[in-house]
Order: sequence, then structure tokens, then C-alpha cells
Amino acid sequence: MAPLHHGDEILELVADQSIFDYADALGVRVPTSCGRTGECHECIVEVKRGREALNAPTEPERFLLNDQYRLACQAVVKDPDADIEFAVLRRQPRIMTRGVSRGVALDPLTTRVGDDVVFDDRVIDRYRGHIYGLAIDVGTTTVVLNLVDLESGEVVHTGSFENPQRFGGSDTMRRISYDNGDYRGELQQVILSSVNFEIGDMARRLKVRRRQIYEAVIVGNTTMREIFFGNDVQSIGERPYRSDVEEEFLAGKRETTALNVRARDLDLRIFPDANVYGAPLVGSHVGGDIAADLLAIGIEEQEDVVVLVDIGTNTEVVVGNRYRLMAASCPAGPAFEGGEVTFGMPGYDGAIETVRIANGTVEYDTIGGAPAEGICGSGLVDLLAELLRTRRMNELGVLEDGASEFDVVPERGITLSRADMSALAQAKAANYCGQWIVLRKYGTPLENLSRLYLAGGFANYINVENARNIGFIANIPLDRVSQIGNAALEGATIMLKSRIKRREIELLTRDIEHVELETSPDFFDLFVEGCQFKPMKRDLTSA
Repeated sequence: MAPLHHGDEILELVADQSIFDYADALGVRVPTSCGRTGECHECIVEVKRGREALNAPTEPERFLLNDQYRLACQAVVKDPDADIEFAVLRRQPRIMTRGVSRGVALDPLTTRVGDDVVFDDRVIDRYRGHIYGLAIDVGTTTVVLNLVDLESGEVVHTGSFENPQRFGGSDTMRRISYDNGDYRGELQQVILSSVNFEIGDMARRLKVRRRQIYEAVIVGNTTMREIFFGNDVQSIGERPYRSDVEEEFLAGKRETTALNVRARDLDLRIFPDANVYGAPLVGSHVGGDIAADLLAIGIEEQEDVVVLVDIGTNTEVVVGNRYRLMAASCPAGPAFEGGEVTFGMPGYDGAIETVRIANGTVEYDTIGGAPAEGICGSGLVDLLAELLRTRRMNELGVLEDGASEFDVVPERGITLSRADMSALAQAKAANYCGQWIVLRKYGTPLENLSRLYLAGGFANYINVENARNIGFIANIPLDRVSQIGNAALEGATIMLKSRIKRREIELLTRDIEHVELETSPDFFDLFVEGCQFKPMKRDLTSA
């Protein structure tokens, strides 16, 4: 019999057993709510190898479109002599333990008044011992949430998991395309199912009741937010890249781009009458996660000009202060978050997170100290900077002697190829263009910027000097750079805690000027410049 692999765990294959059976045997938790009939579409797994040894995709799996992804309950072993490897899509990334934390006065919309629970002066329940709220950052790659005690303001629990919508595409444009096809609603169903699974798991471990969660705040880029709330996203994929909600706001049909929906209407399994709040959009692809970032850094009180860069599959750049703000979205793609790079992976155990080249030898550290499985974003930034520093690669990304790949961990077969470097160069160039164009349009010289804030899980772990040396971030003094972790989650938590701050950010987002990068006449020249691995020029007046 041949083996079945899940990470470093191995089981012997037996014919006519499903992937779900093997997950049970390994103690791997796979979400499901339909009794393994294929109806709930929650138990999605990635089959990394051995797809041909499984049965053909079944009718309930038609929505997956690609046999790289299967439902664990439907994928059955037919050839026990094959070699099969699978991974659960709903994996748990490393949770950041440091980041920006802004103290605000506790003034939530959901409060206790006598023996009642009141939301915005409306009685919704009688008091049952606790009043909790959820702050949820729905990222393209990762979902992170805080459970907050709304009576004390304390964050009781933080959880995270990989966004399981990956079967619909690794970036927002692919997911828009998927959601506009024959299986509209699948992306919403799978994200709600995963959030509900996390809530249930959290409730069991903390011994809290779902019905004691009386409010939720959702932040995310425009596409992720609209999918979560079940809104049509087609218009976001077409110029001028605005959601229907934003168009209604601009037409004067809405007072804000924020959303308010009852939990029961979303099938979010908390208190049925709980208010689920979608944070306001900044504009176009710049969504509620950036509004939350701005709240986390206190932009409404900033006198000096600062730069915020939220690095991810879709990177956002904001420049300004309390008086004037400009923002842009950069479609960077998933290269630095585990996609489009052969051995790229998100920040899970076994991911190479730091790299040094000393005396011709590659030295590295992995998350959790586990055997190296691949390279996450921070490791890729280090590797590129070290290849450049040791002249094993030139500024154009060409390896010495014209080699087709560089051996990173030969004994594990981990390499960096020319195709990988091309994908990384283009992702870096998108970040480069976004920062350059918005900074130039705002008109403040780099030396006058008081602070560069780097937000997001990936940005929190990068070596800032290495990132600057390859032109990933603006070329400003290192002592002016602050890595602020998951500022979007902090901002969402602030929106839970303070009705005043929630209202302030709704008002502030109305006046942020959105910059379309592609309309800059020298965009292509800047993109080509950005593909090179060298520091960003400090003169913003020309490419």
C-alpha cells in the first residue's frame, strides 16, 4: 500500500475511504455542517498530489471548477498504490502577538441597562451574564477575529484561519470573476461557514454562549466585504471599480458606505438580532480594512504627514494627515503571500521566515522551528536582499552565471527559480508604483514625512532594511518606519468599543481622495523601474 500525506503525517492508503476518513484518523479538524453529504460545501481540501488516484469529482463538487480542490467527504481513494497528499484549506496562520494598540474611551453601541441588553437605545435582549462583540478582519488570504467583552473593553480571545475562498482564486479580481459565474454565493457561503465554525470552536473552548455575542464589526477590502454581506461584486471588477454601495453613496442615495445587517439575515450564528456592521469604504478597491487602519493610527488627530502601507494580495497606500488624505490600491497579487512562487507559502509552521547568506551558505529560521516546507513573505524579502547583497543576483533579478534557479535548502528541494523572481518583481513593482505615485501626487518630499506605517501580517515580520534595499517600501530613514501589525483588526475593535470613533471614521472616509494609478501617464515606466531590485529613488519628480 502507498502512503497518504498531510504535512509530516503519513497514513497507509486503503481503497474506498474518503479524504475525510483520513482526516478523522489524523485528528485533523475539517469543517462540515451537513453530515458529510456534500451539501454544505465546507470541507474543501487541496489535493497537492495524487489527484488521479481519487474518484472523479461529484455533482456537489461542480462549484470547485478545478480538481486541485475537492470536498473531503466526496474525494474517495480508488488507487491505494498511488501517493496522495492533501491539505485543509482552513489552516491557522501564526497570530501576531505585537502591533499597534490604541486606547479609546469605552462607549459601545451595545450596553447593559439594568436587566436589559440595549443596542443604540433599543432593547434587544435581557441580560444573561455577558455582553460580547466580534471584530473580524476578512482578508483575501487570512481571516482574523477578536472576541471583545463590551462591558470591560477586554479582548478575550484572538483567532485566525486561512481564508477558504482560495478555490475561487488567489486575488480579488479572480474571486469577482468566480462570483459572477454559475456559482454566485458559494464564496459567501464558505466564508460564513468558516467564521461560524471558528465562533463555535471558540465558544466551546472558552465556555461562552454564541447568543451572548450581541454585535459584530466586519472589515475587509471592498470585494471581501461585499462578498461577506452577499452583495453583487461585478461592478468592482470594471472601471471605475466601485461597488454598488459606493455608487449609491455618490449618487446621494445613502448617507454612508457602511452597512448594518441583522445576524439572522446573514446566517451568522451569534445572537440572531445582533447588528453586523460593515466598516465604511474609502473608495474603489480601498475598503473598510483601510478605514480601520486609519482609525488604529489615530489619523483623525495627526497633524504631520504620514504614509500608511497595508501590504497584502491587494496593497493599499494612504498619504496625508487629518486635513487631507489620498489613497490608492495596488493589485500586488499573492506572490509574497504564498501564491505564484513554487515554494512560496503563507506564515505557517515550517515556513522559512528569515534568511541570511554567510560564507556562501544559506542560513534560515522557520516558523515554529519545524522542518522547512517553503518560504513565506518575510523570508522571500530577506532572500532577495541577500542575493542582491552578495551579488548572486543583479538589480534586474538575473542570477549569477545566468542560472535558472537558486538552491535555498537543497536537502529539502526548496529553490527560487527565475519564474519565481519574475512574479516577485512584478508584485514588488505594484507596491513601488502605489507608494511613488500617491506620494508624488500629494506633493510632500520624502524627507518631510514623519512616519511610514507598515500594516498587515506580512509587513509585521519583514526586515525593514531589506525591504527598503530591494525597493519594496519608500526610501526613508529606518527610524521613521513603524510596523503596526494587524491594524485593521485593532481598528475594527475600536469600532466595537466606541460609537464616537465609529462615527468619526464614517465622516473621515467621505473626504479621502482616491488615486487611480493606471491613469498616471508614466505608470508603465514606473512599473518597469519598480521591477528592479534596488532602493526607491528619493526624487519623486521623475521615474
